[in-house]
Amino acid sequence: MEEDVGSDYIVLTQCPAYQAEAGWRYEAARSAYIQANKLRFLRLYQLNAIHQLQAAVKDGKDRFLFEMATGTGKTLTAAAVVKLFLRTGNARRVIFLVDRLELEDQAKKAFAALLSADFKTVIYKENRDDWRRAEIVVTTVQSLLFNNKYQRLFSPTDFDLVISDEAHRSIGGNARAVFDYFVGYKLGLTATPRDYLRRFDNDNSSTRDPREAERRLLLDTYRTFGCESGQPTFRYSLLDGVKDGYLINPTVVDARTEVTTQLLSEEGFIVSFTDDTGENQRESFQQREFEKRFFSKATNQLFCKTFLENALRDPISGEIGKSIVFFVSQNHATKLTEIFNQMADRMFPGKYQSDSAVQVTSSVPDAQQFTINFANNNLLGSGNFIPGYKTSKARLCVTVGMMTTGYDCTDILNLGLFRPIFSPTDFIQIKGRGTRKHGFLDQLFDDTIRAGIGQPQKTAYKLFDFFANCEYFETEFNYDEVLKLPRPTNRGSEEGGGGLVVYEGAHEHLGADILSSIREEVVGLEGMRIDRMFFERFGDTVRENPTIVAAVEAGQWDRVIDYVNREVFDKPEEYYTLDKLRKAAAVDRRVTLREILEKIFGLIPRFKSKDELLEEEFAKFVADHVPEPPSTIPAIKHYFKAYVTSGRVRDIIDHRQFTDLATNPMFSTKDFRAVPEKFRAIVPEYVKDYVSLNQFAS
Repeated sequence: MEEDVGSDYIVLTQCPAYQAEAGWRYEAARSAYIQANKLRFLRLYQLNAIHQLQAAVKDGKDRFLFEMATGTGKTLTAAAVVKLFLRTGNARRVIFLVDRLELEDQAKKAFAALLSADFKTVIYKENRDDWRRAEIVVTTVQSLLFNNKYQRLFSPTDFDLVISDEAHRSIGGNARAVFDYFVGYKLGLTATPRDYLRRFDNDNSSTRDPREAERRLLLDTYRTFGCESGQPTFRYSLLDGVKDGYLINPTVVDARTEVTTQLLSEEGFIVSFTDDTGENQRESFQQREFEKRFFSKATNQLFCKTFLENALRDPISGEIGKSIVFFVSQNHATKLTEIFNQMADRMFPGKYQSDSAVQVTSSVPDAQQFTINFANNNLLGSGNFIPGYKTSKARLCVTVGMMTTGYDCTDILNLGLFRPIFSPTDFIQIKGRGTRKHGFLDQLFDDTIRAGIGQPQKTAYKLFDFFANCEYFETEFNYDEVLKLPRPTNRGSEEGGGGLVVYEGAHEHLGADILSSIREEVVGLEGMRIDRMFFERFGDTVRENPTIVAAVEAGQWDRVIDYVNREVFDKPEEYYTLDKLRKAAAVDRRVTLREILEKIFGLIPRFKSKDELLEEEFAKFVADHVPEPPSTIPAIKHYFKAYVTSGRVRDIIDHRQFTDLATNPMFSTKDFRAVPEKFRAIVPEYVKDYVSLNQFAS
């Protein structure tokens, strides 16, 4: 691993003698030479990632995690890592795991473009018989999982380096078995910050995987990749990319109609109707129910009209900039695609034949190829505004869940959120589709109009938000909250008044709708709240206080906590309180003031969740009381967790009122019987002696 890795590390594979070429030696021609030969020089932060990995290997580590924002070149960085391992002999063969089919071909093309002069890259399913002749094998996790193919056809030593793209998804659930099967070095790549990673659910007691005991200790992606401290091997955030000039923050367009404003309100959209018994009823509909139980053609038309009239235009042709819009369902996408095409035909007469907007959902044949064609600027043909300008004729991809992650299309100028979003991971990934920069002159082959293009570089993109998603993530979202589905209804069909049709529990709004408000806000270098750390102001306050700093450095925690309670909390300037800080922490348990201060001063990397603490406590318990046989571990763990976290369960067990378990939703009679008899007494005794229950309170 002592290989010297400089900015031209990949270029030396692409074009080993580039420094001797005339195009490189003459500075005036250098930029054109680099572009013509598609040379990829590593940026400083990419070099830092590789150097930190080298240092980690030197320290004896074999698992690494790169957290890099969308558009910062994870694949290029991974290619440099692959070359490093292969050249130094630390790997004979590398496997690159992705979780979706379209990413498989994308990765193969990227590695071939960067490393083909030295190493061969293949897609496994296309080379089942001769994959051993390649140094780099790309495959989906699902392909290896099918019929346990990874165990039947591969040896654990076939790959010396395993790279997991979008690691929090490609090693989740059953896919982790594939990842763990190979014994080589492991590198995870993710664009999702650690605060938003979905944790692996390891409570499935029915699994027969022999590595289940080990995976119970791998509580999340960071631990999986050897980053137990919560700090990845290397991190480069969206805000880092924006500040360094590599990425773009969005201009958020918050647009609300009268109907959606009511849907977003606490009361919701109130409808009156007569039920099947003749009684007058009122029902409220919320944002989650839009297009699922609440339909409004007028609102959908207004969405499309507002989007098309305010979307950024292509700087070369003046048509609607390439856009991706996200909808509630496939049915919703179908309806809106039709509306978009009707409106585009009126805005640009004779330019489109119902092909301005294209539905790209799983129900559409060749949808995957549509996404590739859109990125390659030939979806439904090439643009017809300027003959010498190669851009996609189709301007809008209308989708539900496709094109959210790993989709590289740099000339996207508009994103539309035509549905409410409640997952922070989804929100970050969708936002990332527009952050890349782009030079539009690259597709212009008519030199006569080049000089007249005023702004050929992409410097902004718009994020149209029709359901206050940005506001939701800025001010209200509880990152650990479990979201409940809307309650079902079985009310029969009936007509109601007030411009409303009621059928099968759903409501169709037949009245008009008008734009209630629209405003634009450019997101600055400070980013959106979802991209920023918690407790910034409180953190600044305590870090700037010399008394607190000195006491923390001296380890005088009693003094620190007493001082903060007396001199910092409940002051009129900010009204900091422990309760407010706990809510801001968004942890599913009661964090202590000491924990908050430890995190602010960098003494702990993050707050552990309730389940992480439970896992740690259970691991200590198992170390003292080894379960026999091992198959009883899931049942004992369930008992342990229930007893620690539920006062009702503790009361039943302590007072031996076991019949009450029959109606207990958290821990039932069946669960209790699955626990070996001696552990029924050992667990409560251990918890009372060694576990502090206060830390698990919500």
